[in-house]
Amino acid sequence: MTDTSGDDDTTISDSGGTMTRLVGDASPRPVDLALLETQRLVGVGDGWRPDGTRPFLAHGEELLWRYGPRIEPVRVVRDDERGLVVWLAEHTEVVTWLPSDGRLLREIPLAERFVVAATTAVSRWQGGGILRIAPTGRPWSVWLFWEDDGTFAGHYVNLELPHRRCGGETATRDLVLDLWLDPDGTLWLKDADELEAAVVCGRYTRELADEVRAAAEWAREELVEGRDWPLDEDWTSWQPPTDWTVPSLPDTAEVRRARATTLPS
Repeated sequence: MTDTSGDDDTTISDSGGTMTRLVGDASPRPVDLALLETQRLVGVGDGWRPDGTRPFLAHGEELLWRYGPRIEPVRVVRDDERGLVVWLAEHTEVVTWLPSDGRLLREIPLAERFVVAATTAVSRWQGGGILRIAPTGRPWSVWLFWEDDGTFAGHYVNLELPHRRCGGETATRDLVLDLWLDPDGTLWLKDADELEAAVVCGRYTRELADEVRAAAEWAREELVEGRDWPLDEDWTSWQPPTDWTVPSLPDTAEVRRARATTLPS
């Protein structure tokens, strides 16, 4: 999942993100979740409820996992008071958020990444399938990755808003900063330079960026060091049922608009 470059304390992820090794103990403090909530695009209003509340979805049901305008069809592995576990299958068709000129996001210089004109488009999930786990009320989800040969690659802790649920949709929003936990326990902070770029260009305030960093320390202390759920359960050997098919995007106006702006492959 990572390609070491430079000294032993820095690395570059396969997606191009800068990663820094974390050493020592976490420094957690209370996180202002209300300030983070100002970033929410989807999940506000009538019909939306907090995650971890009934009614729950059954094993195998289809669900739309939303990051603002991004839409990813998944299947439910488990859904209860503790949180949501889903499977995002290889080659799943998704609605993504891309620069309008057709470049990939990682091709955009950091100074432009949060101000470049962008639009929705339809693409397919790249790489193998991943298991995603969103603990109730926490500003992160945990993604499990495997190598092509089936070897477990590591845990990706994606900082994001606590999920909100409505029918067959769960809504959150990405918070830029992430953690990566190697199988040997080495922990990395990912995209701190991107978070700083979001502040410099005015996309984030300094106060908001500080809360995102505090969320990372919370996850580091509770999830990684404390081995809280889901790291206290062995999901690394989980495999999807052989009869599961790949969910499809719904035929909605939102998806049709994304298809209309998709560049030919």
